[in-house]
Amino acid sequence: MNDESVILRLEGVYKSFGPTEVLRGVDLEIQTGRTTVVIGPSGCGKSVLLKHMAGLLKPDAGKVFFRRHEVSHLDERHLAPIRRRMGFLFQGAALFDSMTVEENICFPMVEHRVGTDASRKARAAEVLAMVGLDGLQSRFPEELSGGQKKRVALARAIALNPQVIFYDEPTTGLDPIRADLINELILRLREALGNTAVVVTHDLASARKVGDRILMLHGGKFILDTTPEELDHVQDEVVAQFVAGRAGPEELAEIDAGRLARHAQIPETRK
Repeated sequence: MNDESVILRLEGVYKSFGPTEVLRGVDLEIQTGRTTVVIGPSGCGKSVLLKHMAGLLKPDAGKVFFRRHEVSHLDERHLAPIRRRMGFLFQGAALFDSMTVEENICFPMVEHRVGTDASRKARAAEVLAMVGLDGLQSRFPEELSGGQKKRVALARAIALNPQVIFYDEPTTGLDPIRADLINELILRLREALGNTAVVVTHDLASARKVGDRILMLHGGKFILDTTPEELDHVQDEVVAQFVAGRAGPEELAEIDAGRLARHAQIPETRK
């Protein structure tokens, strides 16, 4: 993979958990410097997809590339220098309760042996300022609101100045005002840092605001690849029902099954 415009690529990725097929031959290229958003109802496999890109899960079949490196089956030792170029904002923030805000943000720098104690603290203050929370270094997660936890986790995700940031449901659990603050931060950080972003969400307002490209995952495969501007004009029935907010996972499956049944009908022979 020599195309520098592509930072991540998935080729025929399959993943199952027991009898449940989650990803069914996913192919995807992520363009450098853009924000790609993957939408879909809860439980459709968006987070599983994201964790494959970040090397946190390994596919049952298929390949995952970061730049020219295939990362699908690397062990932790060989994956570590590549993962250093990635930042991950987990759905629940995933802060360490026993660590202060500053210690949480310094954690990836300590793990990757980057800088001195003084330089790590300076970097923690810098990224906290980027998310509007400088001065909270000595607080513990239990002293923070839900929105503040997300912003601290985001500060930690950018501490090593990653080339790509993965956002797993960044606005989940937040009220509309705090959710929009996270959206604004996603936009601001991409402009300030010039990195690539991959966002998975079922929040369509967020998808429209931060995305350059929108994909929809359904039935273990992508059924949509469009732009925010074209999202409301897609003719596909499954996509339209999801975008309109009229269908959850079970309803979408029923719509899809009905569509397949109609397409499979054999026309009557004319006499």
